Order: sequence, then structure tokens, then C-alpha cells
Amino acid sequence: MNQAITAETLEATSDKVAYENNKLHKRLCRQVGQAIGDFNMIEDGDKVMVCLSGGKDSYALLDILMTLRERAPIQFELIAVNLDQKQPNFPADILPAYLSKLGVPFHIENQDTYSIVKRLIPEGKTTCSLCSRLRRGILYRVADELGCNKIALGHHRDDILETFFLNMFFGGKLKGMPAKLVSDDGKHMVIRPMAYVKEADSTRYAEVKQFPIIPCDLCGSQENLQRKQIKGLMREWEKKYPGRVESIFSSLSTVVPSHLMDGNLFGFKDIKTDGVANPLGDIAFDEEPCGTPAAGVISLQRE
Repeated sequence: MNQAITAETLEATSDKVAYENNKLHKRLCRQVGQAIGDFNMIEDGDKVMVCLSGGKDSYALLDILMTLRERAPIQFELIAVNLDQKQPNFPADILPAYLSKLGVPFHIENQDTYSIVKRLIPEGKTTCSLCSRLRRGILYRVADELGCNKIALGHHRDDILETFFLNMFFGGKLKGMPAKLVSDDGKHMVIRPMAYVKEADSTRYAEVKQFPIIPCDLCGSQENLQRKQIKGLMREWEKKYPGRVESIFSSLSTVVPSHLMDGNLFGFKDIKTDGVANPLGDIAFDEEPCGTPAAGVISLQRE
């Protein structure tokens, strides 16, 4: 009897896990598909270079794009590209083996940017900025050589929000990480199909799929990065005030230039009264939508 109950319990647990995993996959496909549609990221005939770092997010991006390609009413190509930056102990065999088994076209670009970064950045200083610039230039060149007209990156919703807060807190700018943009050289279209995906979902998906994660030894030891401080702040908010992070993310696509202070976005110098009621005028403040979060800020300050 106990054995039968145990077997039934194990089977029920297995079914529940399978159900939850399938639900997660469907959610990621829906969110990535929605982002692609909202920003017209991928069109018929595109050749998309999927940048694969060996981290959880780029693995998830490639996996979901492969699923969507099979279902899409349009035709587009995918090619996975990894930049081997010659970091110490980098397991160069993992990605080729994984991609070969997956059956997806891929290219491994070998460039020793690690030595350049270590030579130019003093010990103890963050390496991310220089590393990103070097990597970006190389990937643009590789996209040209492979004939790719789109470059897909694995940044998710939390990456976008963290970048927004970094620019606000440390750069004095309302600037984020767009889901789609033209590259600095004006020749490449960069897309972020994971823009609507939460990092927690990406992390869990990587565990479910058992992706062969490759750690970054170049910057992994830099525990005091500003981005990690922002990440901790967002975790604290989500824990104490559920929904706050989601609301902030929504605000990035609901901008009211007339209620900011950038004269390049809104002609403050030229506005005049015309006697016509304006729903975006000062009556917009009659009902404060942020009353509850404001109270949360007060209680946070008292602690």
C-alpha cells in the first residue's frame, strides 16, 4: 500500500513539474513573440545572428527563437555566433558540441580581447565598458561577413530596467536599453527579443533545459558593480512591494514628454494658453496614481 501511494505521489509530482515546465515554455514563447511583433523585430527573409555567450539568457533566446521559427508564418534564418575572448579556462569545446547536437548553423569567432582588457584596465576597476565596446565592434564585423541583417541579443526585462536606473542614478539621464535600435555605425539592426521576459523565468528555464552554462571569468569576481547594486534594489522592491518593478517597466513605454523637463522633446518655450481644456494639463494631477507607492517610500525611509 505504501509503495503504491509512493508511486502515485511520484507520478503526480512528475506530471505537475511537466505541466509547470510546459507553461513556462509557452509563456516565454508568447512574450518573445509579442516583443517581436510589437517592435517588428524579425521580417520575412531576415538572417538573424543570435549572439551566444554561454550564459543562461542567450541560450534561452536561441532556444525560443528556434521554436518560433518553426511556427512563424514567415521565413527567416538563424545562425548562432559565439565570441571566444580567450578568457583563462574557457571551455572552448562546450558550445560547438552543444550547437552541433542542436543542429543549428553556428560560427565561433576567436579574438583575444581578454588580454587587451587586462592590459588597459587597472586592477580592481570594472572591465565591462571596454569589454562591451570591443565585443560590439567584433560582432558587427562578423554580422557583415556572415550576411546577417539582424543581431539578436539576450537582454531581458530586468537588464533593461537595471540600465534605466543606472543611467538615472549615475548618469543623470532618462535612458534605457531599447528593444530595437540601429547600431552606432548605422549599418546593423540590433534586437532584444527577450525584452518582456523576467530574469527569474530565464533562470528557471535554463535549469529546466539544463543548458551548459559557461561562467565569465573576466568580470565574474567584480562583486561591487553598480549594476549589482541596482539588481539588489529591485529585488528588495519586488519583495516588499509586489508589482512595483512591473509598473516601472510599463512606464518605459508610457512616456508623457509634456510632464518631464526636456525641451528637446517638448516645446515648453513655445506653449501658450488657448482657452481649451487639456487632459494633459494640471488636472492630470487631480488623481495621483502613485499614492500607494509613495506611502511605501515613506515607510521605507522610516525603517
